[in-house]
Amino acid sequence: MKEYDERAAELVADARAELGEGPVWDHRKGLLYWLDITGKTFHVFDPVTGKDRGFDTGVMIGCAVLSGSGLLTAATERGIASVDPERGTVKPLLDMDIPNGRFNDGKAGPDGSFWAGTLGMAGSVPGSFALYRIRPDLSASVVLDGVTTSNGIDWSPDARTMYYIDTPTGYVGAFDFDSAAGTISNRRRVVEISPEDGMPDGMCSDSEGMIWVAHWGGGMVSRWNPVSGERLAVYRLPAENVTSCAFGGPALDDLYVTTARAGSRAPTASAGGLFRIRPGVIGKASFPFE
Repeated sequence: MKEYDERAAELVADARAELGEGPVWDHRKGLLYWLDITGKTFHVFDPVTGKDRGFDTGVMIGCAVLSGSGLLTAATERGIASVDPERGTVKPLLDMDIPNGRFNDGKAGPDGSFWAGTLGMAGSVPGSFALYRIRPDLSASVVLDGVTTSNGIDWSPDARTMYYIDTPTGYVGAFDFDSAAGTISNRRRVVEISPEDGMPDGMCSDSEGMIWVAHWGGGMVSRWNPVSGERLAVYRLPAENVTSCAFGGPALDDLYVTTARAGSRAPTASAGGLFRIRPGVIGKASFPFE
């Protein structure tokens, strides 16, 4: 296993986000979008200029995916919405009642649907949340229940496997994925996260079929072989709570990593910032929500 210290992670946006999350690369515009969920801020980072701008969303957005006409579709605390990053607007599309909870992480899948999961707020009952599949016509269905904190999700390069994290379980699960039907089956454990390394949060996969996991409370992002379960690399960051990761850049060879100030025992100066790592591997383009 290769291990890299904090010098391998470049702070590209010192945003001091309360709960930085949900990075997604927009190949159409050469921009990286990311979120401060509890800060209710949508961020737009331009790697050419190095500038990061944010606008107030007025609602907690858990994740956002690319959709038509330069827009994004987001899963919020209230349901599904359309986001226009140029105008800085959020338009509700589908109201969804999530008692004592909200949408958290999600991605668009190979089937053209938006896969997004929910988590509980204070006082909620563990295991009472779910992973949803939202189709392009905005019809929504539960594909996995019994969830506590729905988090990282992505697919293998051949789109035959879906990886998924329910954070308190401490592992990355895998499902057989039927893209034509939009269904999952045969759940199994592929990566185990040791409690001493924090808890698995957001994740992404690369073009070699390896998966990258952000460690909440662990101060790192790690690369794993989901077939053997072997940890291949660890990148340390100067922030305790590392929340998510996504590949970006024209060649998809930059790994962008989000962090949070919230929940830190002793927040570092750069906690809540957006970081960039150049790991020497290439990612995969994001699927669009058609």
